[in-house]
Amino acid sequence: MNQVNFKNFKVASLFILIISMAFACEKTKEDPKVVLPKLSIEDLSLPEGDGNSVIQVRLFLDKAAATNVVIRYSTKDLTAKSGFDFTGLTNETITIAPGGTETTIPIAIKGNDYFEADKAFEVVILSALNADVLRNTARITLLNDDDATPGGLRIPPAGFSSPLSYPGYQLAWADEFKGSAVNLSDWTFEIGNGQNGWGNNELQYYRAENTFVHNNEYLVIEARNEIFGGHQYTSSRMITKDKKEFKFGRIDIRAASPKTQGIWPALWMLGENFQQVGWPACGEIDILEILGHEPNKAHGTVHWGPNSNQRQQKSASTFSSPAGDFHERFHVYTIIWEENKIEWYIDDVKFHTVTSADMNGFDYPFNNEFFFIFNIAVGGQWPGNPDATTRFPQHLIVDYVRVFQKGG
Repeated sequence: MNQVNFKNFKVASLFILIISMAFACEKTKEDPKVVLPKLSIEDLSLPEGDGNSVIQVRLFLDKAAATNVVIRYSTKDLTAKSGFDFTGLTNETITIAPGGTETTIPIAIKGNDYFEADKAFEVVILSALNADVLRNTARITLLNDDDATPGGLRIPPAGFSSPLSYPGYQLAWADEFKGSAVNLSDWTFEIGNGQNGWGNNELQYYRAENTFVHNNEYLVIEARNEIFGGHQYTSSRMITKDKKEFKFGRIDIRAASPKTQGIWPALWMLGENFQQVGWPACGEIDILEILGHEPNKAHGTVHWGPNSNQRQQKSASTFSSPAGDFHERFHVYTIIWEENKIEWYIDDVKFHTVTSADMNGFDYPFNNEFFFIFNIAVGGQWPGNPDATTRFPQHLIVDYVRVFQKGG
């Protein structure tokens, strides 16, 4: 190697060494990478309870926050539905302050006192400022804590009862539902969806299979969410037409009603001349109707008029106590039916009266023979249709029906 090349090599080597030392010094001046705390959310399982409550869903960091950690979150329906089982949350925020490691999200739970399967929903972390999300979803499980028979049937534990006799009356007919099945000598099942959903745009298909006698003691009509006969829901409608028909007397029906959106239980009567003169000319006596979304409000009504274009009605309603509803306990629904007058009672408290003077100039049809109809409708013009809050199956439970007539 000649002297010139050697000098050039020494200069190049020195240059490379200087550049390398400068780069190394520059690296030592860099700030170390900031490691953010890791955020997680915790699953929770708990009994749903019988009333409203607030649960706390835990959020936690793996180390203390150096700055505010701002967390954005929402709930997500699974089998538990917002608005019915819990109060849903959308794009809410909560903060963990500097030095903190955890916080909780409060969520309102809506418990109930009837049997249903365990239900669940999720709380989802959408984003976190100044933290890395390690676990972004918590599953919240609401455990059923109510007793029931198989199939979700709940028999109320108590309620009002009526006597087996009244002064001045004789028992003309009763069904105490003591056998193993519905007595078909007294009852007939109507099948199908009728005309225009039985005139009310109802959604159910009526089947005999949706009615049974529970424990040789209670008639149960069950509304189900199942596809049959081209309809999404099934239920039952049973009548005593041509088998048990009555004119005047005291009628007691001890029953417990269902409650949920879109359900319409009814205990009622139609004039036996229905097929000859049609509705409403035959007359209709609604001993009890309840809308499932208003389970503490009972209705008593009559319908009349020469034809559907001139139909008339007179109705009244009454409320159960503020502490309960007509689902939670048995109640006795009564009419005292005399010539030219009908009175409605619940647990022996009168709330409605109709007389022949109320007919608005039309004929009074309620001095004729009438037959019973017991049913649960699903959907229709009055209750509205089921929605995301509706629960199935639903049950109308009848302990007994008794007809007393004057005499003796």
